[in-house]
Amino acid sequence: MSSALMQNYGSRELKFERGEGSYLFTKDGERYLDFGMGIAVNSLGHCNPKLVEALTDQANRLWHTSNLYNIEPGEQLANKLVASTFADRVFFCNSGTEAIECGFKAIRRYFHSKGQGQKNRIVSMSGAFHGRSLAAIASAANPAHCEGFLVGDPGFDQAEFGNFESLRSKINENTAGIIIEPIQGEGGINVAKSEYLKTVRELCDSH
Repeated sequence: MSSALMQNYGSRELKFERGEGSYLFTKDGERYLDFGMGIAVNSLGHCNPKLVEALTDQANRLWHTSNLYNIEPGEQLANKLVASTFADRVFFCNSGTEAIECGFKAIRRYFHSKGQGQKNRIVSMSGAFHGRSLAAIASAANPAHCEGFLVGDPGFDQAEFGNFESLRSKINENTAGIIIEPIQGEGGINVAKSEYLKTVRELCDSH
């Protein structure tokens, strides 16, 4: 019997029934060490008792409402994030793709609000992966992901990952931002050198 789920990753022969800590278990009791971590977005392990308690407690109190309302746990988490990071404000998203889209929109809206609407291009890196939305696949420019989806110029200029000269050659008067993964996964485990990341930061600050 074929699966009703879309086969975007091909067939799924390996079936897991439960997880515990760093391990996944099949119905037959076979144990697998989970190096996938939900494709690197879930590094907290499976069924941590403290997290289960917190999730169950919230599920018994209140589910999703809207950001039209003030929900105290959300305010508390936002305050902790602001206190621990560079950010002044927090916008909660459901996925990394949604966060990337929010970032692209914020970059372009910022310059539009300053009367610099032509400053709308974003420099991205070869070998990147930022999600499966239209803007995310356009930024990564992987032909296998883009075929049949993109129309016209989506506004991204791609530099070679880790190559400062390539990056600098892509920046011009219409560049609005740079998107980079410190450690790439889709293109291989490619780690950007700290000197390169510092240079990216300096370029952003100077433009």
